[in-house]
Amino acid sequence: MRIGVPRETVPGETRVASTPEVVRKLVGKGFEVCVEAGAGAAAHFPDADYAQAGAQVAGRAEALASDIVLRVRKPSAEDIAGLRDGAVLVGFLETCEDDGTLAALTARGARMIAMERIPRISRAQSMDALSSQANIAGYRAVIEAAAHYGRFLPVMMTSAGSAKPARLVVLGAGVAGLQAIATARRLGADVHAYDVRPETREQILSLGAKPIDIDVGESGSGAGGYAKELSAEAKARQQSLLADELAKAHVIVTTALIPCRPAPVLVTEAVVQRLRAGSVIVDLAAATGGNCPLTEKDRIVTKHGVTLVGITNYPALVPSDASSFYARNLANLLDIMTGKGEAGPVLRDFDADEITRAALVRAPA
Repeated sequence: MRIGVPRETVPGETRVASTPEVVRKLVGKGFEVCVEAGAGAAAHFPDADYAQAGAQVAGRAEALASDIVLRVRKPSAEDIAGLRDGAVLVGFLETCEDDGTLAALTARGARMIAMERIPRISRAQSMDALSSQANIAGYRAVIEAAAHYGRFLPVMMTSAGSAKPARLVVLGAGVAGLQAIATARRLGADVHAYDVRPETREQILSLGAKPIDIDVGESGSGAGGYAKELSAEAKARQQSLLADELAKAHVIVTTALIPCRPAPVLVTEAVVQRLRAGSVIVDLAAATGGNCPLTEKDRIVTKHGVTLVGITNYPALVPSDASSFYARNLANLLDIMTGKGEAGPVLRDFDADEITRAALVRAPA
């Protein structure tokens, strides 16, 4: 059975779906691995390392024509046409967006495993690519904030005087938010955090941050550990109660997302106008509308004297480690997708396991 690893073609995408370390393990398990030449270059994994690990380094057509194709992002129409009949495609297929990709893959006879659909259960933790990549995003978001903020984050004592720590607020205490809190604390900021899910308060405290306690009249806890969308009344109350807390901030990192829904607005334009000149908002929800309506997708802009960072692909800014984490997620998933046959690895019934059953994308109606 052959696994193909094509080069990613989405603009700005620097990650690769497998690394030489993981390729060596796959080859050791009996897989043939075909890596497109240059696939790992942007993540600092040269072709020679893949070849040394036992992969065949070949052209794009050869990688796409494999039994299992591993990707980071969803394929283009040209790549779909290059898949073999019955191929298994594994990656972030961005299934919330109905742009015809899933229908085209179905028409091609491909079976699709969407990494964003891996269930959040104990057995699947090692395959949870959403979490591994969100962890990196939370880290990099704070680094980005520090780079754009024109002052120190920590207390700074010098012979010329001292500087107080920056007040940094993190909105959303999921995987990205918790890593943002931890990173900001390591950098010495005065960190405050808020989440609609009451169970996150203890996690915020455990990282040394101060919880922002407001009562919106309902819980935001949803299924699978995610937040759910609040009612219109609760949203209005949330914005009102958060406004004074946010207006005190020097840096705001927003991470609030609702699966397959527009991002909730947490930082209004009125709040931005109240922020101190030179403040920074890093909006991790920029891809789905932003937690601040002034955020512009994939742009860094200044409005009302505040810098708004709308980068949408933070893991691509840390490509080596992001690729390594993602490749291990895929390798762990392959362990339950395949079994040992007489002539080598064989595919299992995807409906027979709760993880692959949840991640399998059914043909669109």
